[in-house]
Amino acid sequence: MTDRAPQPVDRQLPTEESRDLLALVREIAQREIRPRAAEEEDSGRFPREVFTLLSEAGLLGLPYDGSFGGGEQPYEVYLQVLEELAAARLTVGLGVSVHSLACHGLAGYGSKEQQSAHLPAMLGGGLLGAYCLSEPAAGSDAASLTTKAVRDGDEWVITGTKAWITHGGVADFYTVLARTGAPGPKGITAFLVPGDMEGLTAAVPEKKMGMKGSPTAQLHFDGVRVPDSRRIGEEGQGFTIALAALDAGRLGIAACAVGVAQAALDEAVTYALDRKQFGHPIADFQGLRFMLADMATKIEAGRALYLAAARLRDAGKPFSRQAAMAKLFCTDAAMAVTTDAVQILGGYGYTADFPVERLMREAKVLQIVEGTNQIQRMVIARHLAGPETR
Repeated sequence: MTDRAPQPVDRQLPTEESRDLLALVREIAQREIRPRAAEEEDSGRFPREVFTLLSEAGLLGLPYDGSFGGGEQPYEVYLQVLEELAAARLTVGLGVSVHSLACHGLAGYGSKEQQSAHLPAMLGGGLLGAYCLSEPAAGSDAASLTTKAVRDGDEWVITGTKAWITHGGVADFYTVLARTGAPGPKGITAFLVPGDMEGLTAAVPEKKMGMKGSPTAQLHFDGVRVPDSRRIGEEGQGFTIALAALDAGRLGIAACAVGVAQAALDEAVTYALDRKQFGHPIADFQGLRFMLADMATKIEAGRALYLAAARLRDAGKPFSRQAAMAKLFCTDAAMAVTTDAVQILGGYGYTADFPVERLMREAKVLQIVEGTNQIQRMVIARHLAGPETR
């Protein structure tokens, strides 16, 4: 193999602290995550100890308030951390993004009492979260969810099934969206549900084409009783909370997608410099060089797009349209780049001896989760032309 190792991404970071943070993340990724990624993904092993380590290092609460154990980092920095983690192993990068999504409701809409009681453990106490919006018959049409929460005195009784839950069955807490009122988005309320509640069970995890180390499972709520003190926000405010979380979460998916694409490009460049045909490294052939150039351009464009959206969020400006654009572009780019990486490696790219086939399988799910890319196009179009009139 060539002695040329992939160079770290040249990042424009706002402070010396953030530069030190990214250096720490790279060190953890290289030492604790990347070496075991292929083996553990192949066996379907969930790396819970890695998330414990990330929590101890303060990396599970980066964009949140320091008074509750968060890292007080801007999204511009937090997303680049996700990118580095996802480049090492998507199960970890996406897992951190999902955990942050699960904390978003309480951090943004909870009372001071709720935040003081729960956020320190959620952000830096070793806990792992999950986000429960989708259902077997309510995916893209999330406002049609049917899981019910019925008030009984000072408690709510939750009954129903949630689907496609990342960390389903292994999370310590779930942010759950349930119907407390009439049909439609105004009848939905958010709850913070501990993972060990009586009546809460997880199905056998889904058998997936990629991200086999990240459990994705249905959750069954059979009369789960939750005190009213764990209701997040007002009754009927849940869908607003969910949409706000998804805007931020889509930026997390975009950053993860760029990380996967960067990892695939690094593998392709290294292979092209090492592999010889017709007496020359295949990196000498113009057709392949142009492929590498196009891959690198897609990655740089995606990174710039998600960072531009992050800076809008950090400035307190609207960013929903830009978040949808970033999620759409970056995940489509990741699918294209990983596919080209497999092509560059040829037959070797189709084997599990090299990571690009795994990266290609993993890239596909990023076009689906947290709003399919068709939904992102609908969101963007509504910002441009208003709601559909049909």
